[in-house]
Amino acid sequence: MRLPCMTLVLAVVFSSLAWAQNKEIERLENCGDVIKEILNVPDEIPQDLLDKAECIVVFPSVKKFAFGIGGSYGRGAMICRSSPDYTGPWGMPAMYALEGGNIGFQIGGQATDFVLLVMNDKGAKSVLGSKVKLGADASAAAGPKGRTATAATDVVLKAEILSYSRSRGLFAGVSLEGSTLRSDNGANKNLYGKELSARQIILENAVKAPEAAQTLITVLNKQSPKNLSANK
Repeated sequence: MRLPCMTLVLAVVFSSLAWAQNKEIERLENCGDVIKEILNVPDEIPQDLLDKAECIVVFPSVKKFAFGIGGSYGRGAMICRSSPDYTGPWGMPAMYALEGGNIGFQIGGQATDFVLLVMNDKGAKSVLGSKVKLGADASAAAGPKGRTATAATDVVLKAEILSYSRSRGLFAGVSLEGSTLRSDNGANKNLYGKELSARQIILENAVKAPEAAQTLITVLNKQSPKNLSANK
């Protein structure tokens, strides 16, 4: 009797692990689809800003929930240019979470895609290091739209993180100040099968890129193959 019971327990465990991994695989594939769709439209994210970004964070289908005054919770992935100085091709993605009390309020509770550009080494170090509160631990601003960012304000050009949203087909810069950004360690374990920090995944190449990340990586390497920041 013990052997069938043990077999059943193992089957349940492996089924649970497979379900958790598949959930992260689907999320990573959705991140690739969001980036592909947005970058196919020339007047969305300015090319010169994309070419200066060290990292990009994508949160597909963030939804608002209501407990008390309300809030939001999104899960997605961050991908950075490889090498310690962020000058190589786009590398391995790490899973991330976005949390905040006002995310999505401006779009009436509809599911919203968010794209964050991390614009310099300081911003990348903050996001890779620990839980970051946007606007406090890292300067953040709504990203400008258009083919170039030449008309952007000094506030935007000096920001460490620029944020955009897309809902109901509308794409715009959006302020996420007060929201928090953190590595989703549980999701990283589900995806890669072991405990890993975002730094290990992104900077130390501790794992190989999963098949689900290929669209995300390929699109970014095609659209922005080189880091064109002045200090690079």
